[in-house]
Amino acid sequence: MPETVRGPVAELGVTLMHEHVFGLSPEILWNWPDIPEGWDLEARAGQAAAKLEALRAAGVDTIVDLTVVGLGRYVPAVRRVAERTGVNIVAATGLYTYDALPPYFANRGPGTLFGGPDRLSEFFVRDLTEGIGGTGVKAAILKCASDHLGMTAGCARVFRAVAEAHLETGAPISTHSHSPSRGGLEQQRLLASLGVDLGRVVIGHAGDSTDLAYLEELIAGGSYLGMDRFGIDTISPFEDRVATVAALCARGHAGRLVLGHDSYCFNDRFDEDVVRRRHPNYHLLHISRDVLPELRGRGVTEDQIHQMLVDNPRRIFG
Repeated sequence: MPETVRGPVAELGVTLMHEHVFGLSPEILWNWPDIPEGWDLEARAGQAAAKLEALRAAGVDTIVDLTVVGLGRYVPAVRRVAERTGVNIVAATGLYTYDALPPYFANRGPGTLFGGPDRLSEFFVRDLTEGIGGTGVKAAILKCASDHLGMTAGCARVFRAVAEAHLETGAPISTHSHSPSRGGLEQQRLLASLGVDLGRVVIGHAGDSTDLAYLEELIAGGSYLGMDRFGIDTISPFEDRVATVAALCARGHAGRLVLGHDSYCFNDRFDEDVVRRRHPNYHLLHISRDVLPELRGRGVTEDQIHQMLVDNPRRIFG
């Protein structure tokens, strides 16, 4: 049974595969606790739970919270949210960087200043099998990233550690990729060379691309595509995102697509007022309210929507 923040569940149901509950900046909060964005755990947990309850009322059962180290993962706060909502929250492990590793890891491991074993995969496996940070909450998916800089040495080391943890535990993998440079293909090549079954991999942010040839090449490689930034219209507008999903469904690929927003209930790195002005559709209800009706209007069937929201996530988590 898939693990969630509240424990294992029999069914995930309707699932958004790339979201975030909290994005936090610990060193900022430790040293300047009076930042204008404000962090009060109970208040923010209540606000996040209310957003998730509205999502549940719209018919969504589960979100996959892909917040990992590097994005401000703090599971005790997420657990407090989970206690207040009926939405399942799936936790992730991994490390988020586009370039170098944090010094804790950059100074340790093979070929580094102090040498020794690479603790990244050790920590990832512990999160998956024992729980995160003494909370007992087990992660159920691995996260790794590369972006416009390509597969830097730091990124490649995270990918290798993620592959090791995947092979040891069987946990699926979700990536952050850079679609303009067709970065998902480089990710697939590296993961495949490390023995990863690409059928257990979601190439994240594939929906930023309208290049159907690129997207079908990723599908041919065996991976799922994360059409997971609905609402971030400055990267790719609503029209392009829905047209791409509809086109892929028309070509028979609904069985390889998953949906999401890449949204946050609260992120101290964002000015919420500016985000609302510039990205009015960047919220958890955008797919339910706007995207699905538009897809239906473009000929996407209920069976295909069920595949993207229910069947594919269930297969990914195995």
